Amino acid sequence: MAREFHDRLRGRVRTAEGREVEPTAAVIDSQSVKGAASVPAATRGYDGGKKINGRRRHVITDCLGLILMVLVTAGDVTDRRAARAMLPHLRARFRKISLVWADGGYTGRLVAWAKEKLQLTLEIVKRSDDMTGFVVLPRRWVVERTLGWLLRSRRLVRDFETLPASSEAFIYFSQAMLMSRRLARPIHQTRPERHRWAAAA
Repeated sequence: MAREFHDRLRGRVRTAEGREVEPTAAVIDSQSVKGAASVPAATRGYDGGKKINGRRRHVITDCLGLILMVLVTAGDVTDRRAARAMLPHLRARFRKISLVWADGGYTGRLVAWAKEKLQLTLEIVKRSDDMTGFVVLPRRWVVERTLGWLLRSRRLVRDFETLPASSEAFIYFSQAMLMSRRLARPIHQTRPERHRWAAAA
């Protein structure tokens, strides 16, 4: 129910932004969060990179930062492993999507596998070695902003849910509230100029 309501709102937001209801490109990333005591050991793990014991939220968004898919796993599930589970479902649900941007955590055989098995181009957007400090990277900033939006919901600052499916439902509810507020803005209210990287589908 939460997902269906969320998906309908997403279609209305895309239409209001002058986009087609179905996207043609997407962005994938993940976010690790600490697990509360209510999270059982069977569905939690340790993310060595982020040094977090809990769960990991794997999300795929469109180019507006609106969530297309969510998968909540134990914290030790890698990006590539989660992507192998998510991308076939993404391809089946959104037939027009042919391009997905990702960070360096998705490199390797996954790129060739996605192209061969799913006819899906997985384009890796890497950070250059000469970059120092915070740098806004093309395409990747969209999904990173979405992950930031999640942390504005107090319930999502930490994972409190016994079941990963419940965590996913709360993520959809959080985004549904965000989209509802966006749709409720006065029509005459001027929108800030979109970044040039947001011009694609």
